Amino acid sequence: SSSRRLTARLNAIVRPHTRAMDLSNVTFVGPPLDPSSSILPALPNSLVSLLRQLNGFILLNGALHVRGLCSQPEWHSLSSSFTGALALHTLYDALLESDIPFAQDCVADQFILRDGCVYKLEAETGVLSSLSLSLAEFFVAVEADPTGFLGMQPLLQHQRDGGSLQPGQVLHVYPPFCTHEAAQGVSLKAVPIDEAMSFLSNFARQVSGLASGEQVRVKVVA
Repeated sequence: SSSRRLTARLNAIVRPHTRAMDLSNVTFVGPPLDPSSSILPALPNSLVSLLRQLNGFILLNGALHVRGLCSQPEWHSLSSSFTGALALHTLYDALLESDIPFAQDCVADQFILRDGCVYKLEAETGVLSSLSLSLAEFFVAVEADPTGFLGMQPLLQHQRDGGSLQPGQVLHVYPPFCTHEAAQGVSLKAVPIDEAMSFLSNFARQVSGLASGEQVRVKVVA
């Protein structure tokens, strides 16, 4: 099948970089790499090597989205998230202009490359934490425990409820996981990535600096 062919291709490309990678369930592959991309010189060799052969991809029906070097679709464009009008470093104070937002998970938490190390940005709170992993080690961790490492539980719940994520979508979680109210249950909805990032970055700004237990009012506009 086309899925098996994509998996075999991805394995052949990534395995030399990770020594033990075995990715499966590739559900989207980006268009050919744009060699004229202005950000190409800013990317580390490990990422460029991967993108030259497979220009970004989505795994496990939305559990992980690795961005590619392209102008379209814009939601897949690493350039857009790195240096575009809505670059992630303009949305989150914790990010530097040089940080490379190479991937995201199903709820739009971002994976960032900084000085060869992978960091995770929690999109709801804007908290940035080092995973103490190289890019190759990151993919090994994905393969070893995708459900736990990528926090796939919301996606699995959404799928059990009959939902799915299309390429270009992430899950909108309400109320946000970081709130006390989320312990009583959340609703999950597939939304476009740009819509999710607009809401999440604004929410992160509102909750920044709040002490535990402080209240914040979220106004939902239809």
